[in-house]
Amino acid sequence: MSTKDRASDPQPHLPVDDGYPDYGHRFAVIYAEWNQEITHALRDGCVTTLTRQKVHSDRIKLVPVPGSFELSCAAAEFASRKEIDAVICLGCVIQGETRHFDFICQAVANGLTEVGIRYRKPVIFGVLTTNTKEQALARAGGELGNKGSEAAEAALLMLEALRK
Repeated sequence: MSTKDRASDPQPHLPVDDGYPDYGHRFAVIYAEWNQEITHALRDGCVTTLTRQKVHSDRIKLVPVPGSFELSCAAAEFASRKEIDAVICLGCVIQGETRHFDFICQAVANGLTEVGIRYRKPVIFGVLTTNTKEQALARAGGELGNKGSEAAEAALLMLEALRK
């Protein structure tokens, strides 16, 4: 399903009425403070989706970090903890005039992938990598939905997949 189709899809990807089965899973939601107008909207969408799926708020640990680059380090710390079942990482990197964007995006993607493999837990990449702030806002609760919400869905679906 394309991004545009998914944003206009009125059906959630998880059951809202019955909610996600209560397995007692605990989540670390790690979010970057850089571009916080966007990242706080992602965080809020993520938490709303988790609680809508009947994940109790006391099982959601919110962890702010300075920027997207720091997500990997924090993800490794929380993935290593036995009491955390899934790590959701949220950030926003907007293209500037230099290659800094490329280095940060690649480092974060590789770092989060490595953490997930090392700890064999879902580590969700909810980092927007956009050309403009407007594109980011469209994906942080705007006309293209909320990627933080989609990151929460991905974490729940991965936990379910890993149970099989």
